[in-house]
Amino acid sequence: MKAWIPNILTAANLFCGMLALMFVAQDAPWAATTAVAVALMMDFLDGFVARLLKVSSPVGKELDSLADCVTFGAVPGMIMARMIAESLGQPFPAAVLAPDGFPWYLTGFLIAVFSALRLAKFNLDERQSDAFYGVPTPANTMLIVSLWMVVETLPGSRMAELLSLSWVLVGISLLASGLLVADVRLLSLKFKNLRWGGNMYRFLLLGGSVILLAVYRFAGVPFIFILYLFLSVLDTFRLRRKVG
Repeated sequence: MKAWIPNILTAANLFCGMLALMFVAQDAPWAATTAVAVALMMDFLDGFVARLLKVSSPVGKELDSLADCVTFGAVPGMIMARMIAESLGQPFPAAVLAPDGFPWYLTGFLIAVFSALRLAKFNLDERQSDAFYGVPTPANTMLIVSLWMVVETLPGSRMAELLSLSWVLVGISLLASGLLVADVRLLSLKFKNLRWGGNMYRFLLLGGSVILLAVYRFAGVPFIFILYLFLSVLDTFRLRRKVG
């Protein structure tokens, strides 16, 4: 019975992902963000509980990928599609059925496609036990959700004005899609110990994230994302020097 506890948590992740999709379609950003936040918690807990109980199953592994494909693939894809459509003055989701002009919002759905590719790659790539290759889908989802919340909660700000430009959003969609499957080594937050040596960039990322969120709230997430990429590059150089 205890082997099913992690699977129940994974199923809760999927359930929250479906709720988030419904809230995105209804243009309810706070509700969608809450659903994604709970899903992120479930995504963390299912693996944590599985390790704590020392249980695993083929069903759990497959279910985890399927749940992530919805919550961290379809949801950010839907959000970006909505943002692009609205930046062009097209109602969403009505624009999907009756597009007015070229359907640029479809580039948002590329995030869902490349998220699925990222998850499939993760399941087969044995290098990703202590590091990531390509941006993790939860991190990408947090970025996309934060951009939507900036537009909704900080209207008139420079960042919100920038995110109201369709070409900027299309560019973000293409860049985010590419980063998901890029063969670039990125930091994992899995701590083997709490020593500063070997974990310096992880501690810097956590500390910087707390400060940026405290000061800028949702607007701080894009800067955390950039910090994550920057520290990952530095960590890769550190490892190369160590090997050399």
